[in-house]
Amino acid sequence: MSSESVGIVWSCKHTWRRSAANTGWCLLGCSIGDLGTILFFQITQIPFPVLYIMLLAILNGLITSIILETIILIRQNFTVKNAIQTAFGMSFISMISMEVTMNLTDFFLTGGAVLTWWVVPIMLVMGFLTPWPYNYWRLKKYNIACH
Repeated sequence: MSSESVGIVWSCKHTWRRSAANTGWCLLGCSIGDLGTILFFQITQIPFPVLYIMLLAILNGLITSIILETIILIRQNFTVKNAIQTAFGMSFISMISMEVTMNLTDFFLTGGAVLTWWVVPIMLVMGFLTPWPYNYWRLKKYNIACH
């Protein structure tokens, strides 16, 4: 079955740009909580298992992404209630895939829960690239975007 038969055209530059912008905002929100959590444990040297730090980083990344999305939506004249509902209704598939990819990248390159000058850009690129096609598809199929 071709992509044309299900109504999705994958060559729309406008949709790729718009989905890239949406993915970028999601990445910003997710990375604030994720990288902030890892950095906190790295600086404080609190003895905590790497897996738990990474799970906490994922959770915090999801929370900060929802907070950022809510603020963006409020600035677009959503009511606070509608902004929060929309932010929670966003694609958790996209956010979770971004978070898991960023943390797996960190894990495979550094052993996990370690931020270095060279690993952060790789984490961000991988975190961006993973959900971007899904966000394109979702935008194209449903015309659903948060911004």
